[in-house]
Amino acid sequence: MSNRKLSSNGFTLVELLVVIAIIGVLVGLLLPAVQAAREAARRMSCSNNFKQIGLAIHNYHAAYDGLPIHGSGTGISYNPVINTWWEDSNTTSQSELSALVGLTPFMEQQALWEQISNPSQKRVDGATQTPAWPAMGPSPEDNQYIPWMTDIPTLRCPSDPGKGAPMSGRTNYGLCTGDSCNQILQNGPFRDNLTAPENWRAEQYQSAARGFFGIREQSKFRDILDGLSNTICMGEIATDLGDDDKRTSPSMNNGTDKDGAPPANTTPGGNPQDCQTQVDPSAPQFWRSGAGGPGTRSGGWNTRGGIWCHFQVNSTMVNTILPPNREACIEGHQDSNGIVPPASRHQGGVHVLMGDGAVKFVTDSIEAGNGNAAGVSLFWQKGKKSPYGLWGSLGTASSKETIDNF
Repeated sequence: MSNRKLSSNGFTLVELLVVIAIIGVLVGLLLPAVQAAREAARRMSCSNNFKQIGLAIHNYHAAYDGLPIHGSGTGISYNPVINTWWEDSNTTSQSELSALVGLTPFMEQQALWEQISNPSQKRVDGATQTPAWPAMGPSPEDNQYIPWMTDIPTLRCPSDPGKGAPMSGRTNYGLCTGDSCNQILQNGPFRDNLTAPENWRAEQYQSAARGFFGIREQSKFRDILDGLSNTICMGEIATDLGDDDKRTSPSMNNGTDKDGAPPANTTPGGNPQDCQTQVDPSAPQFWRSGAGGPGTRSGGWNTRGGIWCHFQVNSTMVNTILPPNREACIEGHQDSNGIVPPASRHQGGVHVLMGDGAVKFVTDSIEAGNGNAAGVSLFWQKGKKSPYGLWGSLGTASSKETIDNF
């Protein structure tokens, strides 16, 4: 009988610790790459959403020989209680619907469009609406009307984590209205009761409405004299997370001057730096604490991208005054106008949809001229080249700027 040499096939404690340490280092090196790959995929998905919206816009134009109207729907309920468009109504949509509503059947949302374009008695809470909701729905703020509370996948960027109340029915994509934030853009070329405008109002509107989309009037591709490939049609919107982000919860009550004289309609307020000085120096992406008077923050549905169906500036508009991901400032309350730059959860910039359907990624560092220049209006910069550099020029539809290196 022979002796057999006993041997151990196990690992020592030191060897196990070394292997675990190596695995930990490899995971640490790999994790950022995985996260970057995931964000790249989300960014590609966001770009594809924009391409689908661009295709919908072109199909709409082919069908109706014009763009969807931003500020459409049924008119005012004339009664002793409701006689201005911004008052809530269960019987009309108050001509407050965004251009996105008209695009729904062209974004594979025919079933949703059927709900909107026909009377309905269904409510979010399961009760029966009496009298029935009218065709084209009630005013956009009604949180019991199911279509207005519906999230449309094509309108959501996968990089934006915002979801749920109080902003059911969010959008990450807004319509570009140009390089002016003149107060006249609040109504479009109409009075508060949506009757025909006075001559001064019509003239001011013409001088301020320089973007791809107007307010409560239909634009056509032929109106884009700078060329569809040189004009921004839409831009991204980052929705609010309740964290006082300067891009998503605009500062309100920052001036009321309707003439666009400096500095009221550039960075709205009595001082060109009013909105910038409200930013927290220790956290530059957020507002400093404090409220009341100038610097009151918008909240709930009145934050950026809060109601996809609403035409108001906070909900579905962007303009090209301050560059992407800068602070948003509103002149008065949420229905007023102001500076609303595009913003996103992507690193370093935002997607924009050009008029020809191309999707571009614009960096935060794009040349944007003088952000404190006199605002574009009847009395300031009327018909001139945009004072906001290349960025402003991309937002104007017919100012005859030459776009280079974009």
